[in-house]
Formats: sequence, structure tokens, C-alpha cells
Amino acid sequence: MPAESYCPADPSPWIVRFAPLIPAGGTVLDLACGAGRHARLLAGMGYRVEAVDRDADALAQLAGVANVTTRCADLEDGPWPCHASVFDGIVVSRYLWRPLFPRIFGCLAEGGVLIYETFMEGQQVFGKPQNPAHLLRAGELLGLVGRRFTVIAFEQGETMEKDAGRQVIQRICVRRGRPTLLP
Repeated sequence: MPAESYCPADPSPWIVRFAPLIPAGGTVLDLACGAGRHARLLAGMGYRVEAVDRDADALAQLAGVANVTTRCADLEDGPWPCHASVFDGIVVSRYLWRPLFPRIFGCLAEGGVLIYETFMEGQQVFGKPQNPAHLLRAGELLGLVGRRFTVIAFEQGETMEKDAGRQVIQRICVRRGRPTLLP
């Protein structure tokens, strides 16, 4: 569920930091993109971006942005909008709907990069979301990626976010596939 309490205009520093790891010139899925702060960032970096959200008004803010295609879809109650699609990168920020994890992992190309961040248990102290169903458990993202992915970076815990104050966040950046040893 999207977090209603935080909707910054600037891209997440976590996503800015790891976006260059997405294969150059690739296609990127910005899932639950809202008004498209990350879609704009990624398109500006030369990626072709599919921006998906259920809010048609928010998606309309991306009209005319080069290299961005929008798709209005209800990720929780509708069909998966990315049938047979494979992406070089997937970005998810401030959104959690656990039933989507297999679909997200399944449409990431071999060598593709997933950059994911959202709220975790403990966030209730600082604001929304309050519902435990919308908060990651400690280490949950690490437990989900398993052997199919190489963990590039992982963080969890209390943070101080610009324009948002104190929050409890979990973040991960992974590459699909196992690491290869250099000769």
C-alpha cells in the first residue's frame, strides 16, 4: 500500500545512488510510480521507462516525458500489467504489496537490477503506514531474494529523510544472477 504521509518531489537518494547499475540503455519498470519522480530520473539517464500506477491523475503528470510510457493499473485488485515483459531494472519506492514479489522477481532480466525501498516495522512510531500488513519485517527483503540474486546493498532501520523527518525504512539493491569470479 502506498504511504500517504510522504510524497517528496525529489528522487530517493537510494534510487539515485544505484540507478547507474541498471544496464545502460535498458528498460526499467517504475512500479507504483505515483507522479513519476523516479520515472523522470531514469528517463533522463537514457533508460526506457514503463511507469505503472493506479492513479490516472498522477500518471497524467508524465504525459510528454520522453522515454516514459505510462500504464494505469490496479496492482492489488487487477491483473498483473506486465505480462511477458522483462525489464533490465525495476524500481519500487514506498510501496508494499507482498503478493507481487514473485511477479516482480519474475520479470527482472538476467543481470537486471532491482532497487526497492519501503517502510518497515517500527514506522508506526513516526506516522503512516500503521498497518503491519504494509510494513516489512526485519530482514524480510534479504530473505526474499534468495540465491537467484546477488545483493549489492541492504539497509534497514531508522533514518532521517529530507522533508520527511524520522522514518523506519528497509532498502535493497540486487542484481539477478549469481556473481561471477573474475579470471
